[in-house]
Amino acid sequence: MSEINRLAYESELWAQGLTAIAGVDEVGRGCLFGDVVAAAVVLPVGLVLEEVNDSKQISEKKRDRLYELIIEEAVSWSVARVESSVIDSINIRQASRLAMKQAVQGLSVTPEYLLVDAETVDLKLAQAAIIKGDSLSQSIAAASIIAKVTRDRLCTEVWDSLYPGYGIAVHKGYATKVHREALLELGPTPMHRRSFLKNLFVEQQELF
Repeated sequence: MSEINRLAYESELWAQGLTAIAGVDEVGRGCLFGDVVAAAVVLPVGLVLEEVNDSKQISEKKRDRLYELIIEEAVSWSVARVESSVIDSINIRQASRLAMKQAVQGLSVTPEYLLVDAETVDLKLAQAAIIKGDSLSQSIAAASIIAKVTRDRLCTEVWDSLYPGYGIAVHKGYATKVHREALLELGPTPMHRRSFLKNLFVEQQELF
């Protein structure tokens, strides 16, 4: 299998004279608990980060190391969060898009082009939605790492102690067996996404 060129999209844009290309991605879309977190990252022209890949494909230790490297090397980077009550009111797709938009708006440079993981960002900026972008574009992969490390650290360092007993530090808010059992036993917290719980315990209606 040939090696993926994770700079194919970027190289084409650089060749057109564009320099401020932002990769954009989000994490936490499928979680039952907590914010959806998006990141936007503008990397320097020509920079090659060999190990950067889709954040789900690399170990936590490696993600933490790459997180530091990306922050060090980036021309600009930004993170945005949209909380569960907003997710419930506008739906997860719109909340993910809102977080992405806010992440782009938080950049210290105005990007000339956005490379987005399988989504469109509601801004008047030239952009491409790339399916599996976090595996195909270094810029999107970098954003995915920044977003995932940010969200994972919120789970382990903030949310888990705020709501003990749910195992948030371990499952990061995803619908694992441990998480579902804790929900049945303890009921939802204010940070649980009510719209995600409706289908989860059809037989346990009285809980919600």
